Amino acid sequence: MPTSVPLRRLLVALLLSCTVLVSATACGSGGDSGASSSASPTGTSPTGTSSAEAQKFAKTRFVANAGLAAGATYQWIVKPYRAGGFKKGADGRTFALVKAGLAGGFAYNRLKAASDNAKGDPLLSKAVAPLTAGIASLKGLATKLRKGDAGEGDISAFENVINNVKDAGKSAGAEVKDQVPSTAQLGG
Repeated sequence: MPTSVPLRRLLVALLLSCTVLVSATACGSGGDSGASSSASPTGTSPTGTSSAEAQKFAKTRFVANAGLAAGATYQWIVKPYRAGGFKKGADGRTFALVKAGLAGGFAYNRLKAASDNAKGDPLLSKAVAPLTAGIASLKGLATKLRKGDAGEGDISAFENVINNVKDAGKSAGAEVKDQVPSTAQLGG
């Protein structure tokens, strides 16, 4: 009887291994199915997109990314700061600081993406180009926010960069409206 327990374990392990192997090969893309893989190693852009469509999508992506950055900045940095949520002894200060730090990193990331998106539209790229230095200056502010070292000048810097990006978008025909991202989007 003692020899049957290891044999049973061996059979279960073998069965599980075969199941994983069969399911992994079943999920792979087959060459005869006619479907091609969407991720190409060459990094080429999809065919069928004209330069006008690429510019339109660049403007749309700019508006979405800048709107998310603006919404995160206002909702989790500016508003709690003005309400006194970052002051020592405030209720929920630690949580507010952590959310502000995440929002700062998120806003920086989205502003960088918006700046890259603006390069796809000639008018938008001219309007946003002078703002890249201001966007780069926000890089360390997320850490300052998370640690609780941010002051009025730091909060104003975030607000000014966001307002400048919104104004640049508006002047190029891409009006940016605040879009508040979810808490899950901040951390993810």
